[in-house]
Amino acid sequence: MTKQIGKILAIDDNEDILFAIKLLLKPHVEIIDTLNNPQNIPDYIRTGNYDVVLLDMNFTKDAISGQEGFDWLAKILEIDPSAVVVFITAYGDAEKAVRSIKAGATDFILKPWQNEKLLATISSSIQLSRSRKENVSLRFKQKEISAVLDQPFHEFIGTSPEMASVFSTIQKVAQTDANILILGENGTGKELVARALHRNSLRKDEVFISVDLGSISETLFESELFGHEKGAFTDAKNEKAGRFEIASGGTLFLDEIANLTVPLQTKLLAVIERKEVTRVGANNPLQVDVRLICATNNDIHRMVDDNTFRQDLLYRVNTVEIHLPPLRERTGDIPLLAAHFLKNYSKKYKKAIRGLSSAALKTLNQYHWPGNVRELQHAIERAVIMSDSEILQPEDFILTPKKKKVADFEIDSYNLDEIEKNIIEKVLKQHQGNITQTATDLGLTRTSLYRRMEKYGL
Repeated sequence: MTKQIGKILAIDDNEDILFAIKLLLKPHVEIIDTLNNPQNIPDYIRTGNYDVVLLDMNFTKDAISGQEGFDWLAKILEIDPSAVVVFITAYGDAEKAVRSIKAGATDFILKPWQNEKLLATISSSIQLSRSRKENVSLRFKQKEISAVLDQPFHEFIGTSPEMASVFSTIQKVAQTDANILILGENGTGKELVARALHRNSLRKDEVFISVDLGSISETLFESELFGHEKGAFTDAKNEKAGRFEIASGGTLFLDEIANLTVPLQTKLLAVIERKEVTRVGANNPLQVDVRLICATNNDIHRMVDDNTFRQDLLYRVNTVEIHLPPLRERTGDIPLLAAHFLKNYSKKYKKAIRGLSSAALKTLNQYHWPGNVRELQHAIERAVIMSDSEILQPEDFILTPKKKKVADFEIDSYNLDEIEKNIIEKVLKQHQGNITQTATDLGLTRTSLYRRMEKYGL
């Protein structure tokens, strides 16, 4: 054993044993503290920051059973759960060794020890201690990084009855592991809800991983979500952990889940059901433990009816559904949101803007906000940047005019299929046959629109 940077605490009521340990370890470790009175253990553990604790199992009160050692082990781990403790005893057997490990000890050494065995145990224990401390440090850093990344998402604001209902649901389900489906238009704050659920869950100290499924191509889906082995495909120059693997123990947020094709939905469903992933190019599956939160701005229930979204997958991801109302349905929150964004951006751009005029607030309240809260935020930011006054006025806001409605048409019958066919024809004509624009205006997916066009012979 070469000399290692390490700090050891040896505890034994026999001074000769302590002297022998110190003599043996001195050439190999940096600091060795010895203690012959176990009553002082708490003070040493709280202040010593030891890499390894060598703990005798039997003190003067009880020379054989080792119960005192187990009691002190429990106390040490209570003070420092990551402590590396090695038991030393002259009265050892297999049963006691197994019990030691189950109680949290790292290893078990018999007196009289073999020097090589003790040195090897100390060496491996120091490495274990370093690893544990690094893990604690990494976990702390992850928590700090998550807190920084989470800062913008703490600003989940609303006092309207609609938002009160959302907050109530979050409070009820956050501390469960139930899978959540968040439904709402673009810009309503679906990721805010996901992060609020994670922040108030039992997994809050673990990772929160967000994945925009709409931005992942079908060819990269498995690699991104499930990972791959080196050489699994042409560009796989190194092994890579997938998002499920990285998020294990924490929360995985899958945004725009309705954008997945049916074959990809099938692969996702298999992972959710089995709670395991297999990296691309690997044979052995990996167990994963994630709290799954999904979101979409599509009418996912209608997609199930249209056979473009698997019903069994919907059942898996929506143990609880949270519906986020569009801003036009909670206009009572607009003054509060506007004041909040105004304060933030006035500070960011060092502007002395004190508020909004009543006319400006009226303009904001009357606007239809197709981009919802995100659009309001951008409108306030732009107004702050461009305005030279202390009070924002209506002219400081450049808002998109509301789209014209489809031209009126006479209803020749009350047959719903005829009415639907008529509307589709009108919108197709308005957009000169552009399928994407027509589907968007009708609130359909392209696939759903094609199905209806085929049904009506359009």
